[in-house]
Amino acid sequence: QAKECNGIKIPIDTSKPNPNEVEFDNLYLDMNGIIHPCTHPEDKPAPKNEDEMMVAIFEYIDRIFNIVRPRRLLYMAIDGVAPRAKMNQQRSRRFRASKEGMEAAEEKQKIRQEILAKGGILPPEEVKERFDSNCITPGTEFMDNLAKCLRYYIADRLNSDPGWKNLSVILSDASAPGEGEHKIMDYIRRQRAQPNHDPNTHHCLCGADADLIMLGLATHEPNFTIIREEFKPNKPRPCALCNQMGHEVKDCQGLPREKQGKHDQFADTVPVAEQEFIFIRLCVLREYLERELTMASLPFTFDFERSVDDWVFMCFFVGNDFLPHLPSLEIREGAIDRLVNIYKNVVHKTGGYLTESGYVNLQRVQMIMLAVGEVEDSIFKKRKDDDDNFKRRQKEKRKRMKRDQPSFIPGGQFSPQALGNRSSPQAISNPRQAAFEMRMHDRQNSTTSSSPNTSLTPDGSPALGGGIKRKAEDSDSEPEPEDNIRLWETGWKQRYYKNKFDVDASDDKFRRKVVQSYVEGLCWVLRYYYQGCASWNWYYPFHYAPFASDFEGIADMPSDFEKGSKPFKPLEQLMGVFPAASGNFLPPTWRKLMTDPESSIIDFYPEDFAIDLNGKKYAWQGVALLPFVDERRLRAALEEVYPDLTPEESRRNSLGGDVLFVGKHHPLCDFIVEQYKTKNTEVVDIPPELCHGIQGKLTLNDNAVLPDQTVESPVPMLRDLTQNSAVSISFKDPQFAEDFVFKAVLLPGAKKPAPVLKPGDWEKTNNDGRPWRPQLNFNRDRKPVHLDQSAFRTLGGMPGMYANAVPLGVYGSPYARPLLGGQPQIPKLLSS
Repeated sequence: QAKECNGIKIPIDTSKPNPNEVEFDNLYLDMNGIIHPCTHPEDKPAPKNEDEMMVAIFEYIDRIFNIVRPRRLLYMAIDGVAPRAKMNQQRSRRFRASKEGMEAAEEKQKIRQEILAKGGILPPEEVKERFDSNCITPGTEFMDNLAKCLRYYIADRLNSDPGWKNLSVILSDASAPGEGEHKIMDYIRRQRAQPNHDPNTHHCLCGADADLIMLGLATHEPNFTIIREEFKPNKPRPCALCNQMGHEVKDCQGLPREKQGKHDQFADTVPVAEQEFIFIRLCVLREYLERELTMASLPFTFDFERSVDDWVFMCFFVGNDFLPHLPSLEIREGAIDRLVNIYKNVVHKTGGYLTESGYVNLQRVQMIMLAVGEVEDSIFKKRKDDDDNFKRRQKEKRKRMKRDQPSFIPGGQFSPQALGNRSSPQAISNPRQAAFEMRMHDRQNSTTSSSPNTSLTPDGSPALGGGIKRKAEDSDSEPEPEDNIRLWETGWKQRYYKNKFDVDASDDKFRRKVVQSYVEGLCWVLRYYYQGCASWNWYYPFHYAPFASDFEGIADMPSDFEKGSKPFKPLEQLMGVFPAASGNFLPPTWRKLMTDPESSIIDFYPEDFAIDLNGKKYAWQGVALLPFVDERRLRAALEEVYPDLTPEESRRNSLGGDVLFVGKHHPLCDFIVEQYKTKNTEVVDIPPELCHGIQGKLTLNDNAVLPDQTVESPVPMLRDLTQNSAVSISFKDPQFAEDFVFKAVLLPGAKKPAPVLKPGDWEKTNNDGRPWRPQLNFNRDRKPVHLDQSAFRTLGGMPGMYANAVPLGVYGSPYARPLLGGQPQIPKLLSS
C-alpha cells in the first residue's frame, strides 16, 4: 500500500525487491477483468463519467503492478473480436444484461413513486445516463477511447516510474482479434517455441476466470502464478434509491438520513475496504494433481505432463464458455472427482492418453464417456434423493425455528451475532430506519397474534402469525419451477429430447447430429487451449448437451476444421451479440436493422425471450433461449448499410494488432528510434539479446509515441506528457506454418520449483481436524512477527488497544512471578 504523509501519498518504489519474496519476470493482465469492476463496481459508488473510469483503471493496474513488480514484460490484453463459438455466450450475456438492467430501472422508478406518494424523503434523482456495460465490446467508441488512454498511461509510467525502467510493455487492444486470455496464451506458446526462451521464466497472470487455471496448466511452464481479487461474499451495498446502508431497494422507506457522530462528514460515502488479492500458485496445484493422477502398473509409461492435459480436457465436460455441460455432470456434485476415478479405471484399457498437444483421441474418449453413461441413471436418482432430503431438512428446520422462536428478536444490524464470529461487528448506520422497521415488524406480529383468525396449535395456545396470512406468505413449500423432464424416472431420455430439442429420442439421425456437434466442440476447445483458434466460424448450434450414453461410435467422427477462416470485423460482431436496446453504440442505419419491423434480420433481436431454468434455481443459471445468428443472412443485410459508414467508423471497424512500448533506459529503445529515423518500412526482427529473449517482428506504427514529442492526455484531469522519452512500435508474435504443432511439454532446462506440500497437506483437514488455512506468502518457513516480554512490558503501559496485551509473569501484574531475593522491582516505562 502507498503510505500517506501529511495527506500526500508517497508512491511505492517498485524497483525495490518484491515484498512477497518472489521475483516475477512477466505480468499479463486480462484487462476485461479490470475494466468491468472499475466501470460499474458492486461495492462502491460508480464513477460519474468516463474520465473517472479511466483513472480508476489506471489505479487498479498500479495496484497490481505494486504487488507483482514484473522485471521483463508487462502484457495488457483487452478482448478483441471473439471466435464465433464464444460469441453465442457473449450474445446470451448481453441480452440478459440489457433485460435485467431495464427491469431494475423500472422497478426502481415504481418504488420511488410509491415512496414519494407516501411523503417519504429521497435524494433528487441524478440525471445520469445508466452506464450500459455492453459498451465493453470491441468496436465501440468506449473501447477506442480506452486504447488511447492506455497508450497515454503506459507512456507516463515509462517516463516517471523507476520500476518500469527496463520493462517491455505490450498492449493488445480491442482491435486485435481474439479473447484477452487467449492472446496472452498465444504469446506464451510462441515465445516458448523460440530458441532464446528462458524455460524458467516466472509468469504471473491477473484475472478472475476459472479457465485461467486450465490455461496456465496447459502452458506446462513450471513457474506460473495467477493473481486474482479475493472474493468476499455478502458485502454490504447501499440502497440505490436513498444511498443508505442496511436495506435493499424493495425495502426502502424513504426515511431521512441519520446524522452519525459530531460532524458526519462521511455521510455520503460507503465504507470502502481496499480490495485484497490472492495468489494461486499452479506449481502447488500441479503437486496435488501429481498425487491424484499418478497410476501404478500402467501398460504404458506414465507421463505426468500428458495426464495433466487429460485432466484439463475432462474438466471441459463439466462446462466451459463454448459448450453446455453434460446433464449428468454437475461440478457441485463432485463431477471432476467422478471423472478422474472413471479415467483411472478405464485408462488401463485405453492403452494411452486421451489427448496429445491439443489433439483428441476419440476412440479413448468414447470409452470414458460410455463408462459415465453406465452410471448416468444412478446419478440422476441420487440427485433427486439429495434434493428431497435437503428440502425435508429445511422444512424441519423451519418448523423447529417456529416452535422455539422467542417473542421478539431485533432484526437487521441489531440482530444477535453468533459467538465466536471472527468478523468485527459492522458500525451501526441509520438506527432510526432500523428502529422504525423493528417497531413495524413488532406491531404486525402483535396484530396478527390477537386477530380473530388466529390459528391454534394442537395444545390450544395461539400460534405465531395469523392463519390466513401464514398460508400465503410463509408456506413450507416454495413454488418450484415445473420439471417436465424428471430425469430420475424411467423414460428420461425420451422426455429430454422431446422437450429440449423437440424431436423423438428414437430419431437416431438427429441424436447423432447433436453428438457429432458436441464432439467437434470438444476437439475445437482443446485445440483452442493448446494450439490457438482452429476455426473462427465453428460454433455449437444447440442450447443443450447430449447424454454421456449417446457417445457411441464417435471414434470415426471427423474432427477437422476448415483452414483459413477469418474473424468477424468489430462492428459485425456488435451486430451479432448486441440486443436492440444497446443499438446506440452502432451507426444509425445499422441500428435500424435491429428495430425496423421490415428488416430482413429482425428475428435475431427479440424484445423478450424465455429463460429455461433447466433444473436450476436462479435465472442467471438458466439457459437463455435466443435464436442463433445466421452468418450468411447477417452479412447479406450488412452489405446494404456498409456504404453508410463514416471514415471514423470504418477505422473502428478494422482489425489492428499489438503495440510494443519501451522507455529510454531499455536496451531496445535506440534500435526502435533508429527504425523511425531511417523510415524503414520493412518488417524487422527483434534482436532477442536486447529484449530479455523476447522475439517477434516490428513495423513502424502510424500514431506512435515518439521521444521528444508531446503525448496528449485523453483525460482532462491528467496533464500532457511534454518531456516524453518513451517510444512505441507495432509488434507481431513470431509466425509459424499453419500445420505447426506447439508441443505440450516441459521445456529442456526447466527446473521444477521446490515442493511445497507436506504429508499432512494431503488430508482433507490438517492441524488435528482444524479446517484448512491458506498459506500466506511464498516462503512458508519465515517466522511470523513475534513480541518478546520486554515489548509486552512497553505496550502494557500504553493506553489504547494494546493495553490488555500483558502476558503472564510480567512485572507488576497480579500474576507476576515472585522476584528473586534482593532484585529491585523494575518501574513501568510509561506512566499510565
